[in-house]
Amino acid sequence: MPSVPTTSIDLTSADVVADPYPHFAEERDRHEVAWHEASGMYLAFSHAAVSAVQRDRRLGRLWKDKEPLSYLEPFNLLHRNQMMENEPPEHTRLRRPVARVFARGHIERLRPRVRELARDLLSEVDRAGFDIIEHYAEPLPVLVIAELLGVPSSHAADLRDWSQAIVKMYEPAPTSERVDAAVKASIEFAGLVREIADERRRTPAEDLITDLVGTELSEDEVVAAAVLLLNAGHEASVNVFGNGLVAMLERDITPADDVALTVEEMLRFDSALQLFERTATEPVEVGGVTVEEGQKIAVLLGSANRDPAVFDAPDTFRNDRDPNPHVAFGVGVHFCLGAPLARMELFESVTELFAQMPELRLTGEPDSRGTFVLRGRSHVPVGSGA
Repeated sequence: MPSVPTTSIDLTSADVVADPYPHFAEERDRHEVAWHEASGMYLAFSHAAVSAVQRDRRLGRLWKDKEPLSYLEPFNLLHRNQMMENEPPEHTRLRRPVARVFARGHIERLRPRVRELARDLLSEVDRAGFDIIEHYAEPLPVLVIAELLGVPSSHAADLRDWSQAIVKMYEPAPTSERVDAAVKASIEFAGLVREIADERRRTPAEDLITDLVGTELSEDEVVAAAVLLLNAGHEASVNVFGNGLVAMLERDITPADDVALTVEEMLRFDSALQLFERTATEPVEVGGVTVEEGQKIAVLLGSANRDPAVFDAPDTFRNDRDPNPHVAFGVGVHFCLGAPLARMELFESVTELFAQMPELRLTGEPDSRGTFVLRGRSHVPVGSGA
């Protein structure tokens, strides 16, 4: 390999997992893109390089089954058949059946239901002290996406547990315990979706799984699409809410008059998704290096969202930052399909929370999920004098 910038950043270290942003700043000052020997791929640090990687169709999502193949088949099946792990034209074919459901107009029709759920959940908490992740941030988007797809609300806790187990496989070097948990979750999750899909073929309903089984998608593709939507349909909202709320409460910040601007700053300031891989299908120059065919490059979204070349005072949480060209939802063909839903859920949940509890405060130390790729909070103890 020709001489290229290199980085030795340890994405699994406790310091980086706890607060990656000072480490990103050091790397970004040295190079836009650098070779990372530990992961065997390039890492993109700057906003310009991250954006360029995501827009370049020569850098694609090319799924490769994880090994051992027979043991990990339940996990692999859910990924090789989903839109996020494929490129056009396959990506287009897999995305088209669900795209209309996540269009802005349809999402707006869900807004009253989200507002109602937010009020119902807040009415049940002990305002003197409660875990806002467990009692508010998690159940709200899980219930919304479950209703949208047609999964009974009685499975809400299962959906969250299965999702947590599966997404931990996206972390660097998952332990054998995490692999076992992901395989078990994949089997159980797929089993539930197959049961519901079979029922919808016999008795259609007004839900997305009914729509999916009526398309050209195969049975495995229907299952993969439903699992992806159930996972992605709540992970972003839960983690952005937790990260953003902690950032605000630690700084005694409340939402701006324009809550939508605060939501965008929550998305930027402490990104829920930190890393997203691409593979070169031919040599591609980006950030001063050439990524050869077959080599991987990972964009570090959190680093891009703190780039001082794009954001004034990037390490400051500004609740009314505008403009705010963050890349939290990605860029290009893989731009997050559920972005309108996540934005709407965050707007309604933040608005309702501070309307009811304007004196909200932390009552203890927030707990981290302890993961890098999907960054979030597992517990955030809060209380209100109101």
